[in-house]
Amino acid sequence: MIHLGDIRTIKGANIPPVDVVTGGSPCQDLSVAGRRTGLAGARSGLFLDQIRIIKEMRDEYGTDFPRYMVWENVPGAFSANKGRDFATVLDETIRIAEPKAPGVHVPSKGWPTWGSFRDVDGGWSVAWRILDAQYWGVSQRRRRIALVADFNGGCAGKILFEPEGMSGYTSQSFRPWKETADRTQECTGKAGAILHPKIVGTIC
Repeated sequence: MIHLGDIRTIKGANIPPVDVVTGGSPCQDLSVAGRRTGLAGARSGLFLDQIRIIKEMRDEYGTDFPRYMVWENVPGAFSANKGRDFATVLDETIRIAEPKAPGVHVPSKGWPTWGSFRDVDGGWSVAWRILDAQYWGVSQRRRRIALVADFNGGCAGKILFEPEGMSGYTSQSFRPWKETADRTQECTGKAGAILHPKIVGTIC
């Protein structure tokens, strides 16, 4: 592993291209146990450096790198700044692939535990869901938001919602996976959001 130092000083154009950029910006500013300064906080706001590095890399090496982004954080991100912070996370992520995309609006009942947005032509996709460490071999309940973006295709939902293709999949975790997959199937075509003619979302 190459250690590149402070994320605030890393330039995406100056490092080798990669397929995946992952990040879990410090959660203190988003956690319900913290002061709830949200993405404006010095720690959780490092998410925007993750976005910046991705944009710089794509500008330098072309849109094949990186193809994927993963972001992880506490469920408190859904309610930080009355839900607007998670909307910003989605906005900034989507606009890597769709720079002119309109802003995402906070649902009237708040953010659900899972959802997705995608380009209707399959050019990109973004999906999120709550995962719990107790189903992944950890002897404690630890819930986290996992957000996956596929900037060049429609695989984000497959990565999060199709269990057999996931590393760490076990029979013990099948039930929570299956429940989510069933809910996804039930929801398709019955509820959703349209950002503009090229962008559709599933939010239940």
